[in-house]
Amino acid sequence: MTNTTETSFEANIDALAAANATADVEPATPEAIPQAFPITVRVRRFDPDVAEEPYWQDFQVDVFSTDRVLDALHTIKWDQDGTLSFRRSCAHGVCGSDAMRINGLNRLACKTLIKDLNSKEPITVEAIKGLPLEKDLIVNMDPFFAAYREIMPFLITNGHEPTKERLQTQEERARFDDSTKCILCAACTTSCPVFWNDGQYFGPAAIVGAHRFIFDSRDTGASTRLEILNSKEGVWRCRTTFNCTEACPRGIQITHAIAEVKQALIRGKI
Repeated sequence: MTNTTETSFEANIDALAAANATADVEPATPEAIPQAFPITVRVRRFDPDVAEEPYWQDFQVDVFSTDRVLDALHTIKWDQDGTLSFRRSCAHGVCGSDAMRINGLNRLACKTLIKDLNSKEPITVEAIKGLPLEKDLIVNMDPFFAAYREIMPFLITNGHEPTKERLQTQEERARFDDSTKCILCAACTTSCPVFWNDGQYFGPAAIVGAHRFIFDSRDTGASTRLEILNSKEGVWRCRTTFNCTEACPRGIQITHAIAEVKQALIRGKI
């Protein structure tokens, strides 16, 4: 006796196979295939061995809409002009080494997509402002890191070395969680007009670094850091223009962190 269930199943399989064999398969249309298109990348060049002043140079590059500005710079350096100089490392928005001014705004080249820019106009790329220019898109980061070191960006504790880890509640950790995201790209500090005009100002990144430890329940160096930031080149130089918050590629609420440090100074407590 034939199993009707098996017969029905086999018949359905045969019918489906026949339908697939006779179905018209439409070829992919050209519109469905990503197409490269030309853009103009206008780079502000500088080579102290060649000229005393920076100058602009245009490059024509074929890109896809999903390419990043970093990809366009790679194409220029690898295929057109090997003398173009810029920093990059991880290329995934973690190392923070490729901060640049792209179309007048501080961004990470590795996180800025071509499709998010107006590719019909030249895309301008220049070094971040406020730090000494060394070559092309490379600046001297020493003043930036010197300010960061001054706020003592490390855990300070008293007493003997503990015999177990220093515990923290979720609420205590959340108090400074936002400021732990900083990748020291300098996009925030070099977007600050106060920093442009006064190289002595600590800058937003250093203050965020201090905030991360000032509000850490395990740390005992808050008063020392607050004293450092209470100087004339500390938090009081901030004019709350929000440039730093808008420039941060990690989405840190920098202006809010600076305001919290100011409040801690005014109230005399954390």
